[in-house]
Amino acid sequence: MNIKSLLLGSAAALIAVSGARAADAVVVAEPEPAEYVKICDVYGAGYFYIPGTETCLRIGGYVRYDIGVGDVGTFNGSKTADHEDGSVNDTWHKNTRFTLKTWTGQETELGTLKTYTETRFNFGNDNAIEFANTAHNKDVSLNFAWIQLGGLRVGKDESAFDTFIGYAGNVIQDTLVPYGDFDTNVVQYYFDAGNGFSAVVSLEEGQGVVGTIDSYVPHVVGGLKWTQGWGAITGVIAYDSNYEEVAGKVRLDVNVNDALSLWVMGGYGTDDNLNDPTYAIPAGGRGFYKQWGGNWAVWGGGTYKFNEKTSFNAQVSYDDWKNLGIAANIAYDVVPGFTVTAEVDYLNAGKFDDADFSNWTGADKKSSIGGILRFQRSF
Repeated sequence: MNIKSLLLGSAAALIAVSGARAADAVVVAEPEPAEYVKICDVYGAGYFYIPGTETCLRIGGYVRYDIGVGDVGTFNGSKTADHEDGSVNDTWHKNTRFTLKTWTGQETELGTLKTYTETRFNFGNDNAIEFANTAHNKDVSLNFAWIQLGGLRVGKDESAFDTFIGYAGNVIQDTLVPYGDFDTNVVQYYFDAGNGFSAVVSLEEGQGVVGTIDSYVPHVVGGLKWTQGWGAITGVIAYDSNYEEVAGKVRLDVNVNDALSLWVMGGYGTDDNLNDPTYAIPAGGRGFYKQWGGNWAVWGGGTYKFNEKTSFNAQVSYDDWKNLGIAANIAYDVVPGFTVTAEVDYLNAGKFDDADFSNWTGADKKSSIGGILRFQRSF
């Protein structure tokens, strides 16, 4: 075999091997399919499916900045010590809040399974007369954390004595004359009878020294509501197991037209055992539900929408102890999700007589006025 034949044979062999390899399929690993977030429109806007589950989740909340002046309620001016001579000065009440909210929903064979949580973080000064009322990070509060399956709800909520009948209007200081306490653990059942009729039964624990139940007997709240296009009629009744007292409220809401809505609410509560000397002082003659002074109280107000961005809100409240509260504000939506509210508040109320803790309308009854400017971005 000569050199030429050897070279030609080697070349042919190399071509054959290369051809065989070229005939083999090139295997390229395909990427894993991406699992994009899917919109869930079953429970309203903002929900999406948690990847890999049938649970719909919504995340929201708000950032709020309050500026308060005067001496009305918990949102207005503060007191602090002068840094040079220690005298007591009036100062701004400032508070910044970040609130985180979550909602979930899922359909099951036993009905809709829902959860709701709301956690608040605050930074600002207080309303107390202190040696140094400095701005500081305040306690984080868990305002809501409940589970609901069908009509059954359990967890941290606000009392059905307030949530079912409705809060007292769209003013910031809606508790100048208080209409009930709020925070509590609950076991509730909601019933929708159709044709606008609904009902609730709620077993509640209460909160604080006066409100928290002192045995295995819970507080009990029941309510009925009839809702129509013109408005609603609602009634709630509560049994305070600590004092064995009963309180109730009835409310009428009327949608006058697209711009004007009005409401009025009346409350009545027994208070014989609230004068127990052991608890009368911290309770102020009030239980967990009958927070107003005396046996009865009334609240009323409304909202007028000047246009899509601007509304006027007002509330007037008065109780058996002759405490009078008036609140009014203008709320303006600068852009969608960002609202500025300016409110003025007036309160004419007293304090306990030093010798008679059942007397709230003594010589120290006085008038106070204050105001709040609120900036809120909701998302």
